[in-house]
Amino acid sequence: QVQLVESGGGSVQAGGSLKLSCVVSGNIFSRCGMGWYRQAPGKERELVSTITSDGTTNYADSVKGRFTISQDNVKNTMYLQMNSLATEDTAVYYCAAWLSSGGCSYGNRNRYWGQGTQVTVSS
Repeated sequence: QVQLVESGGGSVQAGGSLKLSCVVSGNIFSRCGMGWYRQAPGKERELVSTITSDGTTNYADSVKGRFTISQDNVKNTMYLQMNSLATEDTAVYYCAAWLSSGGCSYGNRNRYWGQGTQVTVSS
């Protein structure tokens, strides 16, 4: 079975930095991509950033220029470097991975979730 484990969350002052990690283990097969979501209190879960297996990245407008997503394909590990953190970034951050037993088309891939890690930014 597939497992995703996040780490690196915590409490930080506004303007500070945190680096999140997500390790994927188990029956991985083909890894199509990974990403980070977050959910603030009273709000829906939103996409923060994604990265494909070949390194193509995407960012939500709210984090562009401040967050950087990266990965180590050998270690099946994804990172999110968060700089210039603001109180609005406070949320539970979830790791996601899209895996497939075949190709990485929309119909083939399956999404797996981590349990989340809390990020709290104080003023």
